[in-house]
Amino acid sequence: MLKKNRHGIQIKTPEQLRGMRAAGLVVGRTLELLRESVEPGMTPLDLDVIAEKAIRDEGAVPSFKGYQGFPATICASVNAEVVHGIPSRARELRAGDIISIDCGAILDGWHGDAAITVPVGPAEELDPKLTELMRVTEEAMWRGISALRAGGYLSDIGHQIERYARSQGRYGIPHEYGGHGIGTEMHMDPWVANHGRPGRGPRLEVGMCLAIEPMLNLGTDKTRVLADDWTVVTLDGKASAHFEHSVAVTESGPWVLTALDGGESRLGPRE
Repeated sequence: MLKKNRHGIQIKTPEQLRGMRAAGLVVGRTLELLRESVEPGMTPLDLDVIAEKAIRDEGAVPSFKGYQGFPATICASVNAEVVHGIPSRARELRAGDIISIDCGAILDGWHGDAAITVPVGPAEELDPKLTELMRVTEEAMWRGISALRAGGYLSDIGHQIERYARSQGRYGIPHEYGGHGIGTEMHMDPWVANHGRPGRGPRLEVGMCLAIEPMLNLGTDKTRVLADDWTVVTLDGKASAHFEHSVAVTESGPWVLTALDGGESRLGPRE
């Protein structure tokens, strides 16, 4: 039985959370494979082929492919592309690029969704500004995840993300894009902003599952959508990074469903 609270947010039972964890692990393992696969000379479509095989080999289904007409298994967003980049053979990855890879899978009716941004070529040869952009974006995600505790407020998540990002420099935070509820559908209530004041919105409850996904830009927070009606790019052409995990609120703290270790290396053991 699927339960929703008075805000229309899906609340999972412990058994249902185990189903979410299984789907999350498919996504987590696929992203680790893609992280290891990225190299100069590849195309985003090469990565898409790897991702689809990995997901289907685990008995799961790519959740992005066909979603509202999206044609691929992953979103692959390079450099100034913020999110929703369509994998193509028309562009080869070059050393010094960064690529954000967003991946989703459905297993036994449950969805997992996560994203990473990785360098193309040796990390030590990457522009230090890009290295720092990725570090800050990933850490901002973890700061947001740390706010997923029963009794807190939904807006505490975005507040922690924005607070950390602002403390690290002048990064653009696109306000049109953010996280979301996840469960029997990929995108569910509630919307999760990456900015804002704390103490607002619905209370966080045990059994909620949310995808936390900050995007930070090196320059402006302004974006536009390309003619393909999917790819979002920064208005000033400067680079962007994107990290995401699907997370459950449990009695013992956040359970990072798409992290292979459940988030323990970054958050510590759940209480």
